[in-house]
Amino acid sequence: MKVARVYQRVSTKEQDLTRQAAIVEEAKAAGFYVAAVYREKASGAKADRPELLRMIEELQPGEVVISEKMDRISRLPLEDAEKLIGAIKAKGARLAVPGVVDLSDLVEDSTGVTRIVLEAVQDMLLKVALQTARDDYEDRRKRQQQGIEQAKKDNRFTGRRADKKLHERIVALRTRGESVADTAYLAGCSTSTVKRVWAAHQAAEELKEE
Repeated sequence: MKVARVYQRVSTKEQDLTRQAAIVEEAKAAGFYVAAVYREKASGAKADRPELLRMIEELQPGEVVISEKMDRISRLPLEDAEKLIGAIKAKGARLAVPGVVDLSDLVEDSTGVTRIVLEAVQDMLLKVALQTARDDYEDRRKRQQQGIEQAKKDNRFTGRRADKKLHERIVALRTRGESVADTAYLAGCSTSTVKRVWAAHQAAEELKEE
């Protein structure tokens, strides 16, 4: 019997794990028995995620860790990311992530030089996926910082204390699909305020999507 453990992660409370839930059904359809599903809202740039650590602790030899994308597992610097994957491998388990070619079966059936070559190729593909996830994280942070700097140049930072409740109201209205005009009417503010607050919220969310 093929046994899998599914790991699902988002970065913020506003994000929803529902989209990733399909992974469980897909795993079952592929013939896996899903031993457990681990869900948490935490940054992928942190290694000490409770559910991730619990999953690694509970892994059994021969099991497969399944996740939606590599960045759900890790956005860590490459050295730390490799340690994380190493912890999974040390339990006798392997990782199965869409977009990352899995040569495990071929490696298992191979010997000698062929096995060595396949293992090297698998390690290289995994390293590329881990580095790509980290690069995307750093690019997001850089774009947010550039946005902040541009806002300062455009004098959009007034220095006035933000109306937290108003901002939360605007974000809630826009999140549920209200237009800029309707949000301004319902929140009792100008459309320019709505646009500014929503833009700042999106920039912050982009950074948190780690």
